Amino acid sequence: MSLRRPAKEQPESFQFSSSSLDAANKIIAKYPEGKQQSAVMALLYIAQKQNNNWIPLAAMKYIAKFLNMPYIKVYEVATFYSMYNLSPVGKFFVQVCTTTPCMIRGANKLVEACKEKISENESELSNDKSCSWIEVECLGACVNAPMMQINDDYFEDLNKEKTLKILDKVLNGETPKPGSYRGRVNNEPENNRKTLLDLKNASR
Repeated sequence: MSLRRPAKEQPESFQFSSSSLDAANKIIAKYPEGKQQSAVMALLYIAQKQNNNWIPLAAMKYIAKFLNMPYIKVYEVATFYSMYNLSPVGKFFVQVCTTTPCMIRGANKLVEACKEKISENESELSNDKSCSWIEVECLGACVNAPMMQINDDYFEDLNKEKTLKILDKVLNGETPKPGSYRGRVNNEPENNRKTLLDLKNASR
């Protein structure tokens, strides 16, 4: 695993907004007395969501005090897990799955779309600083490949043309509709369900 380092430019301070504070307190309340430090991963995620998809050092120090734990332990968690972004990624963070199922179904075309619309290189902010993209390992939606994740939403059954349209909306500050872009519901088979019907007919 490559070494993950915090961004060179850092804000001086951080604190939870009122909504983030409410969310953090609700999560901490679920843990037994004396075990609140176990909420560190959830609180890091809340901080990241509040701070345009990345976690500054000030947020790690804030969470350490919030949970009454050593700062270095919060830092170790944040730098170990790749789901935490240690530098700005923009308001819209695009993750393109290029693992085997998505690769076979044309994930390279999604990468091409990102290079054309966002930036030529991974982890590089778009010209307006609103968006960036990276290639990632399996996101667990193999049946609906190829797919990508934008912030918390999945966009599935894509091709280059559909990806370009989604990215256009993102770069215009719009929120594209998540889900399948071939009209499938969840992971249903294409061209309607067949397996159970075939089994029913075979049993007659």
